[in-house]
Amino acid sequence: KMDKGKIARLTDKGFGFISREGEQKDLFFHSNNLAGGLQYNDLREGDEVSFEVEKTEKGLNAVNVTKA
Repeated sequence: KMDKGKIARLTDKGFGFISREGEQKDLFFHSNNLAGGLQYNDLREGDEVSFEVEKTEKGLNAVNVTKA
């Protein structure tokens, strides 16, 4: 099941954060986890995205991130 959210913040290091409605903590994502030919440079803060949530040793990450 794909979750939806918005790009909350982008960094110049190739990762960013996605805000999800009803969640206080933003979700980390890395440019390696973009899907469907999406490029990191194509993303802007406020863009709506779809993604899956993956549990890692550092916490939850967004993977298979695509524009919604």
